[in-house]
Amino acid sequence: MEGIVKAICVAHAKGEPMQYVQSVNALTGEGLEGDRYATGNGSFNKDNQGKRQVSLMNTIFFPGSGFEYSQSRRNIFIEGIELMWLIGRGDFKIGQAIFKAVKYCDPCLRPSKLAGVETSFKEAFFDRGGIIVEVIEGGLIKVGDKVISPPKGY
Repeated sequence: MEGIVKAICVAHAKGEPMQYVQSVNALTGEGLEGDRYATGNGSFNKDNQGKRQVSLMNTIFFPGSGFEYSQSRRNIFIEGIELMWLIGRGDFKIGQAIFKAVKYCDPCLRPSKLAGVETSFKEAFFDRGGIIVEVIEGGLIKVGDKVISPPKGY
């Protein structure tokens, strides 16, 4: 299976607006360089660096949702691959980095509150909140890079 990176977002500290970037370094066992989760300052890994590293979300669910990618509080936005399929299937590659899908990412109310959007993020993205992944091997990721879930032994 292959997909493509359509957007990348990071926030330096919890609650800060997500910023679009054209490229980012994935840091082994930490997350994305410059993102709150890589330093243990995210809402879901406070003082526990590495607990939650990177979140991915499928772009197909955004049209008509009332949300922009950056308002979702997720990191990497993918087109062309079913992200849930990656859970439990081994490592996959985005750009130069290698990841492991850990679990589904339940949508919550935090994105609505931080973005000042009346629409409930939790309801708009019910059962399509994306996935949480770990960085197995760091490397550069750019908008336009392929997401590749290769066969064993790559």
